[in-house]
Amino acid sequence: MGEIATTGNKGKGVRSDCFVTLELCDQGGIQLQVESKVAVMYGDDIRNEALEILDYFGITNAIIKIEDSGALSLVIAARLEAAIKKLIKTDKAWLPPMLPENAYSTARDRNRFSRLYLPGNSPSLMINAGIHKPNGIILDLEDAVAPDKKYEARFLVRNALRAIDFYGAERMVRINQGDRGIEDLEYLIPHNVNLILLPKCEKPEQVLKVNVKIDHIRKVNGITAPVWIMPIIESALGVINAYSIACSADNIVSLAIGLEDYTADLGTKRTAEGNESFFARSMVVNASRAAGIQPIDSVFSDVGDMEGLRQNVLRSKALGFDGMGCIHPRQIIVIHETFAPLPDEIDKAKKIVFAFHKAQEQGLGVVALGTKMIDPPVVKRALNTINLAVKMNKLAENWRETHEQI
Repeated sequence: MGEIATTGNKGKGVRSDCFVTLELCDQGGIQLQVESKVAVMYGDDIRNEALEILDYFGITNAIIKIEDSGALSLVIAARLEAAIKKLIKTDKAWLPPMLPENAYSTARDRNRFSRLYLPGNSPSLMINAGIHKPNGIILDLEDAVAPDKKYEARFLVRNALRAIDFYGAERMVRINQGDRGIEDLEYLIPHNVNLILLPKCEKPEQVLKVNVKIDHIRKVNGITAPVWIMPIIESALGVINAYSIACSADNIVSLAIGLEDYTADLGTKRTAEGNESFFARSMVVNASRAAGIQPIDSVFSDVGDMEGLRQNVLRSKALGFDGMGCIHPRQIIVIHETFAPLPDEIDKAKKIVFAFHKAQEQGLGVVALGTKMIDPPVVKRALNTINLAVKMNKLAENWRETHEQI
């Protein structure tokens, strides 16, 4: 009897996954057992896929058991390939076709109000995540994956990037720390990942090391689409170095803060008011603005408290953040609606823009609204509010033509 490898998940509550047990043998051919509640409809498909993958990797003698919980083909393939590669060394990869819907890149300045974290080893949460319309979907290979599952999670995330429809959401992956994270990139960059989240970033050198690997993979694979980076500040040292991190590479588009690890590093408790993290959050906002990138706030962990979430977003917005993470789809709409310009903010911005254009038309060097003088930074902020309102369908693109000027 040979060495045995297992991959995947099984048990009560597990959906859209499978558990693979693979044992390589010296003889006896392929002995394949499939257990599935949908075996009558899909048993032959599961069996044929497994045999095809085994043949592709040159496995001729093995005992294999697949315990299916409604897994899609891409999941079965990921689980079986991971099991095979635990037992043999090979450079071959079994890749599902890339969906045409996923062949897009993302802009540096796109809206990143919400980014939905999903565990990288839980396929049931990935499959339909895009229908909730987050700005970004994060397939997490770091904290959300148990250490003994991190290797197999790479194959699942790789296949998800290729074969799950993201419905236009930015395709993000949070890699692991250190050398393990560098290795993660080999499973991500060739498969049109849009953005890499770099956890527990404390020094610019961490960004540079990741970029060396990204550039190498892009060159080898002829990739021209950009791969953005979002460093996550999660320690006191990271906060102090926030500006140098934010400026360390041209493909950094945003800087995020992770408050659970940050408060643990301080030796304090995270509170709803956030007094303990005010300095850190302000540092991240100021570093981001100074570097010309987006500041992104941490997650709100109570998925049942929508009013608490709304108040948290208001505080985040007041500090200058452009978005935040979320851990449940129900949080997305609250985050979007609260980060969006409010009606009174839009009305005020319209009045300022009208006054600005009127002053320009009259050749005036001073812009006034009523009895108040309007400085250029105020006009700039009003224009930003208008542009954001248009992007979020809160205001028509031709609003100046359809509204009476003031």
